[in-house]
Amino acid sequence: MAKGQGKVVAVNRKANHNFAIEETIEAGLVLQGTEIKSIRAGKVQIADAFVLVRNNEAWVSNMHISPYEQGNRYNHDPVRARKLLLHRHQIDKLQGSVQQDGYAIVPLKVYLKNGFAKLLIGLGKGKKLYDKRHDLRKKDAQREMERAFKAKQQY
Repeated sequence: MAKGQGKVVAVNRKANHNFAIEETIEAGLVLQGTEIKSIRAGKVQIADAFVLVRNNEAWVSNMHISPYEQGNRYNHDPVRARKLLLHRHQIDKLQGSVQQDGYAIVPLKVYLKNGFAKLLIGLGKGKKLYDKRHDLRKKDAQREMERAFKAKQQY
């Protein structure tokens, strides 16, 4: 299975709008208690999430996993920082890129693969306003071409 394949639970739609993603990495998540049950139920939000490298470990912050309804006292803090499972060379590469080149590590999507929760993170550079406008213009032009092509095929 390729990266990002499996049952997609949450997608960060703003990531491709705000960042030019150059590389993606699949990371495992260290979860506690009933968090996996909430993820399987689709109660995850990653729109405001970000990834930090602290003490040679990767952590995702602001990822909201809602408490499980039947979890009672075994529930967890919904926005706690969660550790990412990555190889040492992957962490070193991410840390080097963020420090030197001005890149950001952005969570792209959360999905289930073989029963495990995975987080697809992207290494990307922030887009300027004119880049965003250019992308929107390109997307509109592509949409117009598809519309015209579709109309031409109907006749």
